[in-house]
Amino acid sequence: MSEGITSTGGAAAAAPPTPNRSGLDLINLTKAFPGGTLAVDDVNLHVDHGEYVVLLGPSGCGKTTTLRMIGGHEFPTSGQILLDGQSLVELPPYKRPTTTVFQHFALFPHRSVVENVEFGLKMTGVSKEERRKKALETLQMVGLETLAERKPRQLSGGQQQRVALARVLVTNPKALLLDEPLGDLDRLLQLKMRVELRNLQRQLGLMFIHVTHNQEESLSMADRIVVMNDARIQQVDDPLTIATRPRNEHVARFMGDNNIIRGTVSEAQGSRLVITDANGVKVSVQAGNDDQRAVGAAANIAVRAAAVTVGGGAAGDINSIDTEIVFVEYLGDLVKLHLVAGGERFLAKVPGDQYPTLRGKEGDTVRICWKEEDVQLLAD
Repeated sequence: MSEGITSTGGAAAAAPPTPNRSGLDLINLTKAFPGGTLAVDDVNLHVDHGEYVVLLGPSGCGKTTTLRMIGGHEFPTSGQILLDGQSLVELPPYKRPTTTVFQHFALFPHRSVVENVEFGLKMTGVSKEERRKKALETLQMVGLETLAERKPRQLSGGQQQRVALARVLVTNPKALLLDEPLGDLDRLLQLKMRVELRNLQRQLGLMFIHVTHNQEESLSMADRIVVMNDARIQQVDDPLTIATRPRNEHVARFMGDNNIIRGTVSEAQGSRLVITDANGVKVSVQAGNDDQRAVGAAANIAVRAAAVTVGGGAAGDINSIDTEIVFVEYLGDLVKLHLVAGGERFLAKVPGDQYPTLRGKEGDTVRICWKEEDVQLLAD
């Protein structure tokens, strides 16, 4: 199984990945800009060939700088970047077996589609006949062979995106780097391109490393998600684990739709803890074997909005709380209930068919509850 390495959030830092192996290794990768701004801080990560990895986080977290260092567009202050055991650090971008697809496509407006795709081959000295053949084959791969003679301005946003992909794929890279590749597309086109991009990656079997701040995009496309914040990796896991088992409060909050309760351990019976917050809300949770918190220790937990049940239970029950409805948000197939209790915000998701009974209920009191197995004890 591929390794994700973290060095924050209260856990001990894992050893850097071993060099001289297949795939991409980032080893103690650090980037400090003039003036002392630390953009990337001691990042360790291994990515296998054929894996789709998404670097996810808010603006300024270090994800784009990490991608740019892999592609050779930024030089690391310290650390190593190895691809199949070979260092990339001293190589300029055009000599690296990686290629980058930028958010704004960067197509040549005066060149035809096929000429745009040929460009990289032309710069490396491939003959005119051979590069035309390869360019047309690659355009066929992305479904644009019939548009080969058009100019970029004659294409839709999604078609321009596919031209940008074809232009880098024609050079047969070992790793494809995607910098916010769907950011300039409208919502419906984003949804379509997610499917096309993921299917293309599976077809090619290439390593894709994709940067985004969009949680839904990362969950729908990635084999693994690397959540970053404050220049460091916070968690590396598959989408299901990231969504349902966030490791720390930052990941829980950034992924959205997690209810965070802060409190202290009021009971400890083996691995089962009861946590009580400042308003007297009691939450039970199963702690991991490596988490030995005693009574009185601080403890934060997360409960997914989708795991919250509206109604049921009794006042004062453990894993239950009375809340006031602040806003009923109808989203078609589901309803988000924005709630408040003791000055703290809560969120519940219920099926969309419940909207008729919830519409206009702002100000009403409802009891929410959840199962112990749906409670995640956070590392910080």
